[in-house]
Amino acid sequence: MKTLCVSMLIVCSTAVALQAPAEIDPGMQNIVQVAIVCRDVEATSKRWAALLGVNPPAIHTTRPGGEVKMTFHGRPATGQAKIAFFRIGQLGLEIMEPLGPDTSWREYLDKNGEGVQHIAFRVQDLEGTVKRVAGMGMPVSHQGRFDADTGSYTYLDSKALLGVTLELLHPDGKK
Repeated sequence: MKTLCVSMLIVCSTAVALQAPAEIDPGMQNIVQVAIVCRDVEATSKRWAALLGVNPPAIHTTRPGGEVKMTFHGRPATGQAKIAFFRIGQLGLEIMEPLGPDTSWREYLDKNGEGVQHIAFRVQDLEGTVKRVAGMGMPVSHQGRFDADTGSYTYLDSKALLGVTLELLHPDGKK
């Protein structure tokens, strides 16, 4: 009987271990972006360009929050950001200067000063991944559509548990 109980425990443990990875979106295996929030995107991007030995990237201003269906803590938001992107291998380095209130970028800068605000993953199942991560105690804090309206982004309030905010990116048409 003891052997049967131990065998069943091993089988059940193995089944749980084999099922767990299937629930995790494959996009969670690769960080695609690291974002630094700063007070002056021009100056910060020039310093990064000098370090990397490249020309500073173009800087653009995001569309107003109302145009990209942005919400912050569940309410419509109007914030924007000035953004510069560097491509470093397969990783994007995003330099962001928040403009206006009501974004996780402004909240981070006001509370923590300049620094790494989020890391991003490109997921296939945005809804399922948000539900799974929220179930782990990391609720949605900020979300919206890409400026080109070709996909969605969602920030999860994960700083207390992970030390950084998570961003999930989901291009339209990807499941």
